[in-house]
Amino acid sequence: MNVFYEEDNALKVGAVLADNNATLQVEAPHGKRSKIKSAAVLFRFEQPGIADFMARAQHVADTIELDFLWECSSADEFSYDALAIEYYGHPPTPVEAAGVLLKLHGSPMYFYKRGRGRYKAAPPDALKAALASVERKKQQTLAKDAYIAQLTAGRLPPEFGAHLSMLLYRPDRNSLEWKALDEASTALKLSPVRLLERCGGIPSPHDYHLNRFMLEHFPRGSGFDVDLATSCPDELPVADCAAFSIDDASTTEIDDAFSVTPLANGNVRIGIHIAAPGLGIAADTPVDRAARERLSTVYFPSGKITMLPASAIDCYSLTAGRACPALSLYTELTDANEVVQVQTCIERVPIVDNLRHDALDPVLNELVLANGRVDHPHGDALKRLWVWAAHLERLRRGDAPETEQRPEYNFRVENDRVQITARARGTPVDRLVAELMIHVNTTWGQTLAQTQTGAIYRVQTGGKVRMSTVPSAHIGLRVEQYAWSSSPLRRYVDLVNQRQIISTVREQTPGYENGGETLLAILREFESAYEAYGEFQRTMERYWTLRWLLQEAVTSVRATVLRENLCRFDHLPLVVRVPSLPALASGSRVVLDLSEIDLLELTLHCEYRHVLDPADLQAQPAEAEAPAVVTAACNG
Repeated sequence: MNVFYEEDNALKVGAVLADNNATLQVEAPHGKRSKIKSAAVLFRFEQPGIADFMARAQHVADTIELDFLWECSSADEFSYDALAIEYYGHPPTPVEAAGVLLKLHGSPMYFYKRGRGRYKAAPPDALKAALASVERKKQQTLAKDAYIAQLTAGRLPPEFGAHLSMLLYRPDRNSLEWKALDEASTALKLSPVRLLERCGGIPSPHDYHLNRFMLEHFPRGSGFDVDLATSCPDELPVADCAAFSIDDASTTEIDDAFSVTPLANGNVRIGIHIAAPGLGIAADTPVDRAARERLSTVYFPSGKITMLPASAIDCYSLTAGRACPALSLYTELTDANEVVQVQTCIERVPIVDNLRHDALDPVLNELVLANGRVDHPHGDALKRLWVWAAHLERLRRGDAPETEQRPEYNFRVENDRVQITARARGTPVDRLVAELMIHVNTTWGQTLAQTQTGAIYRVQTGGKVRMSTVPSAHIGLRVEQYAWSSSPLRRYVDLVNQRQIISTVREQTPGYENGGETLLAILREFESAYEAYGEFQRTMERYWTLRWLLQEAVTSVRATVLRENLCRFDHLPLVVRVPSLPALASGSRVVLDLSEIDLLELTLHCEYRHVLDPADLQAQPAEAEAPAVVTAACNG
């Protein structure tokens, strides 16, 4: 006696060795013996033998026309033997019965299994959908194989064009294109990005880095909605002073300017004037929401993305030739730099000049100041500002030595060629502007703290700089509190703080609650965005530095050892690891050979050549305390 049975969802045949009613001991055609349940048996038969039974049954199954078998079946649940009789027109032989079972069992789209030997035909709509799915998967497999062949041959499939952003930056691992790219990359032992570059999918490494940033932070693009209207207040009193700004040549968002006005009593009144978008851009207006979404202007070589739309910048930037809305901090000083009075005013300030670093550095330097005369149309005002700034610095820093100032590097990109120029930091111009900005941010920070007006402070404790809604010391600057408020056109925190300062000057209820959730949310959002923007700027500066090395065919450079195998290039903003560097003291000067510059990965290979004469290292200084001030306010 032989049996055809189902075990572990598979159809099998075997010869019965022992029948124990509830169980059977059977032997398979290849000799393996096993114990099965009687309930698993689909039918029993004497002939034919089991040696080639499954092969003959499979041959029968292969000859059965599946669509015809489905048409022969009932819409209701049925038994396999009833369908076999309907299909053949006679009681089936064991081989025919096994063939029908194999066909039913192997066609789950056509027949749903309802029990041992029992099935139900799939409804026409369900069958049509299942067959369409199979055909679709078949076509997808063919398409994927074609994609892999093209990628392997170094060609970009035309269909990949619309999916490049997804493949490069946010892979959809279920997409057909990604699966093909992943398989081809694995076969060629390349990263997906490197394979796309090889196939021409990344025509510009610059755009690759830029688009990654834009997709993450500006997915709708860097433009603004055209209907972002900005009101520019013109009813403010005009200040009795003539102010000028000091900025880099590329600056278009001019946040700050200075004035020096002699007084009848022999004293001098120094004005620090900050652009005042907080006067016209109210919280939660369309322009404000756009600014809060961006939180800061993004700077990078060859471009920038402004925090505010052009209409707001044009309205509030301290541009020469007009009287601009400003929040002014006036300090009356004696010849000995004694503070007589400090006033904060809301007004329009006449801007007579926009001075630029490149033109100002040669006429305002250590040698010129030592001679006592600044040969410039604003020479007397610049000299008086410098005298006071130097006084503020001495008060703040005490007798601590100066901090080592590394050069500042400016990038200029024109016609896809880059120029990198170094500008010494810590010049009189730099120190003048820096000290006056520290003074205004410290003074207004003190006002906000004393009046318990909600604000966002820049604090440093334990060596870490962070933002806080609690006024705390900035150890690095050696001031009791420091609230960014001098760049409201470029930083959202400054705009928020400016609104709060304006409310204290006008003796109005502040728009932001002290310690409230709104300020905390802005703080968190700003810190995250500011860090991301800074990292992007460093990435693009590294890209253009590597581009410059290629452009100028530089093969060796001089560098300074920072620690272990870390070196900083001379005259370039680039820090690299040099695996071949021997054990050298920090500050050692070395020559490095360059090779394998990769603009996509932003890497290069540096090989140690030899040591130069060591350079002297300057000690790191401590900072001094800020001066106390007398504060008053005037409303405009």
